[in-house]
Amino acid sequence: MGYTKQERVQPVRVLGVAGSLRRGSHNRKLLEAARDLAPDGVEIKIFDLADIPLYNGDRDKDQERPEAVEEFKRAISEADALLFATPEYNHSIPGVLQNAIDWASRPAMKSPLAGKPVGIMGASPGALGAVRAQQQLKLVLLATLAAVMPHPGVAVGQVAEKFDNSGTLVHEPTRQFLAAFLGDLAQWSRRFHGESEQQGRRAA
Repeated sequence: MGYTKQERVQPVRVLGVAGSLRRGSHNRKLLEAARDLAPDGVEIKIFDLADIPLYNGDRDKDQERPEAVEEFKRAISEADALLFATPEYNHSIPGVLQNAIDWASRPAMKSPLAGKPVGIMGASPGALGAVRAQQQLKLVLLATLAAVMPHPGVAVGQVAEKFDNSGTLVHEPTRQFLAAFLGDLAQWSRRFHGESEQQGRRAA
């Protein structure tokens, strides 16, 4: 698909979200590597989920919603695309990530996740690179009507061997694959925003 000159130069603002609160999280490091490897025209900002409380429907009302939740939803709304990096807990996604998505997906029909382009990746100490959690996350995000990129994802197994002691991603094949993935995510985002603009012009 071709893009106009304006679309090619328009920066893509990506919100990165790690599904772990652990200090030294491998998935946080993977997001930081993505930020460093992002191609020209792609800006990645990382959001910390630490302050988001457990979901409580009694507090999920305007003027009562926790500020950390409102901040998360604003950050999603302002981003052109999302990039989730998830570990795998018991063959699924961590509760902290599911909880954040639950907050962002409500109230119904007003979720900033709906129609938002999304990329998924994951890292784990084991060999599989959180692939089962990534599949679970796709199902969760599809339920929110997010536009999950049709891509197998970035699965970084045996993650401790891929980063040095300073937290820098040093495994060159992984660096190259991640950079290519980010380029694909930027194209996916531009495609969706381009289609939205065309629909808006047709409706005007």
